[in-house]
Amino acid sequence: MATKKAASNAKKSTTNRSVAKKQNTTKVTTVKAVESHPIHRAASTGNVSRRLGLMRTPLVAALIAEFIGTFIFAGAVIASSGQPLYVLFALVGVVLAIGTISGGYANPALVIGAWVTRRMSGMRAIAYIVAQVLGAMLALALLSAFVHAVPQATTAYSNAPALFKVAALPKDHEWFIFWSELVGMAIFGFAAASALRRETKRLTAALTLGLGLFLGLMVAGSAAAYLSATTVLNPAVAVALQGINFTSIWPIAIYFVGTSIGAVIGFVLFDYLRAAEKK
Repeated sequence: MATKKAASNAKKSTTNRSVAKKQNTTKVTTVKAVESHPIHRAASTGNVSRRLGLMRTPLVAALIAEFIGTFIFAGAVIASSGQPLYVLFALVGVVLAIGTISGGYANPALVIGAWVTRRMSGMRAIAYIVAQVLGAMLALALLSAFVHAVPQATTAYSNAPALFKVAALPKDHEWFIFWSELVGMAIFGFAAASALRRETKRLTAALTLGLGLFLGLMVAGSAAAYLSATTVLNPAVAVALQGINFTSIWPIAIYFVGTSIGAVIGFVLFDYLRAAEKK
């Protein structure tokens, strides 16, 4: 009897061990299947992206965003005749739309300020400026095509439609417009340096940029208005407003050099005050 009981106990222990091994094997297999599933999904998604040509570098996405953003912003400035309040909302909308992709610069002068203060590499800055100028040129070309498609006025009291553009520079007073652009851009650049920090929230950055541009346009625009001139504070938009011509050096000096110097001053001043505050 003792021999039979020992044999039955041995069979039971052997059966229990085999069941435990099967359970462990099932658990391990299940875990492996769960772990391998996301990897397989990611690999298949990557293959689909490659086939569709969707694999793009961050720089390419940023350039497309800056091109589209500047196109929209330049078109909004032309459509609103450069009214500061409308320009404010236009910039806020653009920054909210593309800010998470490219930073929402839409302004070559701000790009130069960011490059000088080492927020951006030189190659990236050049690529941004090219994309922004091309976007502004497209806005000018597209709106010009619509204006030229309008039928000619049939009566003497009907004015032919025309795009908004910058006023002619006052002769012998170009330096005053240069300084107005520089000062206005320094105000805007100071606000932009604060808005473009990494820890700044998206909505806060958009409002800061929009209000900074509004203040710069109000201050510089009031000064330039005494001489019947136009304040732009954006080299790319100056192209869209037909303010750049190569018959004189003044348009380039005012709308490119003056605004770039002003942006650099604003960025450097903000960084200096920020460093002094931390110390």
